[in-house]
Amino acid sequence: MFLKELIALTKPLGRSLAIVGTDTGVGKTAVTAALYAYCRRHFAHTTVAINKPIQAGPGDREQFQALFQLNQSPESLNPIYFRDPLAPPLAADREGVQIDLGMPWRSLLQLQQDYDLTLVETAGGLGSPMTWELTVADLVGEWRLPAILVVPVRLGCISQAVANMALARQCKLAVKGIVLNCVEPRSPEEQRQWAPVEAIAQLTRVPILGFLPYIPEPWTVESLAMAAATLDLEYLELQELPSMTGVVAT
Repeated sequence: MFLKELIALTKPLGRSLAIVGTDTGVGKTAVTAALYAYCRRHFAHTTVAINKPIQAGPGDREQFQALFQLNQSPESLNPIYFRDPLAPPLAADREGVQIDLGMPWRSLLQLQQDYDLTLVETAGGLGSPMTWELTVADLVGEWRLPAILVVPVRLGCISQAVANMALARQCKLAVKGIVLNCVEPRSPEEQRQWAPVEAIAQLTRVPILGFLPYIPEPWTVESLAMAAATLDLEYLELQELPSMTGVVAT
């Protein structure tokens, strides 16, 4: 069965949020981990899962497992894994296999049944290939996942934000907001000059959720949750999740 036919026959059951980026190394993992830590701290009765549909080379899934006591199977965290840190279709070619996107889609559907919220961290940037036919933007658009776009605070980030939002709209991807991520320590002046909020919001026509401050390693659940708390999360409608009272151990 073709992927589009599978999606058409299977309506997602739970809430999901895709964390997409303008490129690799822009801090999608930090944003995903910060949102996860924030939800676990502030939503007492909410169950939250993390999903990395495809990973090539060690990194994100291992970091999530080290940071959090994830109440989910390793397969649901990362359904498809390749050894080499390359674009997924290149990594698949090296291993002599084909990428079956039905596998991560079925995994996501199961997570949506079992959890109140699933955070889906994608690979690379919106234009990165997931197969030789589909990019990240194609996949997230076809899966009908609302998303936040992570843009690194550095020279050139305005054009990155504008270009990636053009691709997102082309692929009918619903971007709820933009996170301006400080992947390195940035002064307030650097943030204003390199990532002017009003200009980026006007050019992209997307709400700016704020600046995620630089989070020095080693990360902790507390430092991640505090970083996420600096963002304007109203646009993500997290208040609709079960109970905001209490603290959940991680």
